Amino acid sequence: MKRIVILGAGESGAGAAVLAKKEGFDVFVSDMSKIKDKYKKMLDDHGIEWEEEHHSEDKILNADEIIKSPGIPKEAAIIQALLKKGTPIISEIEFAGRYTDSKMVCITGSNGKTTTTSLIYHIFKAAGYDTGLAGNIGKSLALQVAEEPHDYYIIELSSFQLDNMYHFRANIAILLNITPDHLDRYDFKFENYADAKMRIIQNQTSEDSFIYWNDDPVIRKELDKYDIKAIQYPFSELKEKGSIAYIEDGEYKIEQPTPFNMEQEELSLTGKHNIYNSLAAGIATNISKIKKEVIRKSLGDFPGVEHRLEKVCKVAGVQYVNDSKATNVDACWYALESMRTPVILILGGKDKGNDYNAIKDLVKQKCVGLVYLGADNTKLHNFFDGMGIPVKDTHNMKDCVAACYEMSKPGETVLLSPCCASFDLFKNMEDRGEQFKNLVRNL
Repeated sequence: MKRIVILGAGESGAGAAVLAKKEGFDVFVSDMSKIKDKYKKMLDDHGIEWEEEHHSEDKILNADEIIKSPGIPKEAAIIQALLKKGTPIISEIEFAGRYTDSKMVCITGSNGKTTTTSLIYHIFKAAGYDTGLAGNIGKSLALQVAEEPHDYYIIELSSFQLDNMYHFRANIAILLNITPDHLDRYDFKFENYADAKMRIIQNQTSEDSFIYWNDDPVIRKELDKYDIKAIQYPFSELKEKGSIAYIEDGEYKIEQPTPFNMEQEELSLTGKHNIYNSLAAGIATNISKIKKEVIRKSLGDFPGVEHRLEKVCKVAGVQYVNDSKATNVDACWYALESMRTPVILILGGKDKGNDYNAIKDLVKQKCVGLVYLGADNTKLHNFFDGMGIPVKDTHNMKDCVAACYEMSKPGETVLLSPCCASFDLFKNMEDRGEQFKNLVRNL
């Protein structure tokens, strides 16, 4: 019996374990952290052996194949030991793809992934399609394949997931943008990160579709390196040579495969970055033969995504906005670009090799105050303190929100758009956003 070991027992790992067990493998799960009770129960219910807070090499190094959590870096000691041994290491998505013939709509990009994935899922569901939501959001793809299979899966893919995917095929691949992010995981080389993003088109055939942002100079440069077999659907903010979807005279237009248009002001998502997300979603659902009236209605009534430019409430005339999903500089740029009132900006967290020059001009133009929120704010002080904007230094959310309340004036916006990962002070970006919302609502 072939032995599969799963490293990491979160949503993806536990789901992969259930599918592996169903398919008749000898399965073992190991996690260096404590495993959540719900995943322990899932593993126990399926008779799967597991361990937590350590890795037993004698139970791991004898694996025929490893399914690795995307959060585990290649530098981890156990991964290095496996690489030295030559053990194949794959992702949960790669593994799940072996056991389904369902259509895969896959979305990646440095920014906008969750919004675009959620919007496409919203449209598919409104059309009555049998659809699952997976990848970075929703339930584990492997668990759905094992226990509740669907005809379509809408999958948000991070670069970490793409790193360990080799034979998986996206029927519709969407590449929103490529800007510097997670460089700490790519030897601080942007090209390595860009290469990971481009893996979304590997294995595509002439029957498949590739949707991408035509305005992105990095994508354009990368495209020259690949023999792309899929049908290409480039989109851009304005009509330009080659783009099949764009905004023209206040109208949202798609030319192919079926002509579609609606008024831009009818789109539920606002801001320049959301134009791209809405165009990508419109093309993907158009390709999938969803009726125009369903696409039009769904683009107009989509409620948005939690922790992404989420309006929390107004307190003393000040609007508080939760953009905790902005874990890189480019995401913060889009958030600031969409602001129409003076901003108190909350920055900080686990720096991933950030270059803050990209937001320097917007910070000068839009911000009337900066509040740092991190275990170590030294890099922020060094970069922003000389700009003449009032600054507060905080190391927990309670002090951060109190500082924002003290600094802000009626008519201004407090924006949590941190540019950084959350793991220095919080469990994850959701925990950071929830703490922010709870404290703001209690002001």
